[in-house]
Amino acid sequence: MNALIVVDIQNDFVTGGALAVPQGESIIPTVNQLIDTFDLVVATKDWHPKNHGSFVDNYPGKKVGDVIDLHGLDQILWPTHCVQHTQGAEFVEGLNTKGIRRVFSKGTDTDIDSYSGFYDNGHRKATGLEEYLKDKGVKDVYIAGLAADYCVKYTALDALKVNFKTYLVKDATKGVDLNEGDVEKAFKNVQEAGGILLTSEELVG
Repeated sequence: MNALIVVDIQNDFVTGGALAVPQGESIIPTVNQLIDTFDLVVATKDWHPKNHGSFVDNYPGKKVGDVIDLHGLDQILWPTHCVQHTQGAEFVEGLNTKGIRRVFSKGTDTDIDSYSGFYDNGHRKATGLEEYLKDKGVKDVYIAGLAADYCVKYTALDALKVNFKTYLVKDATKGVDLNEGDVEKAFKNVQEAGGILLTSEELVG
């Protein structure tokens, strides 16, 4: 069985949001087309407490993009985003949420960030996504959403680590590109780890 994983298509990651991915909302029609194609669709959400350790506002004198040590892991500092129970954390209005079977929250622990939909950045705690998909008999996963060079990339890499055949739909994702070339590097990282890159046209025709 195949499954589509829709990563973090939330208000704070599109135009007008606290951590807007350039043209992030432009992928929504493509993602909706994919949602209509799959029998099983799951989604992830960043769901941060307001004092999350990745938020630059919690570190006077620091700026977005600075890297700190957060309990033994390198942590990039980001604007405050996707705070639990705020509008910024909700799915973008145009996303076909009716087609989503289940939502997995990540980044809920103040002390560690979670880019991947499967595990936190230290692989200390699982979200339950792996167990859910394997219980459904899923062998192949297709990944779309935001952002290509962070949460999409790490979700794909973890999918490979837990032995799913993993496809990344290139035109159904956009990246932050904090450093120029990060998106292309992310695609290359996924491919080198065994992931397959494809377009929505190749998938649905």
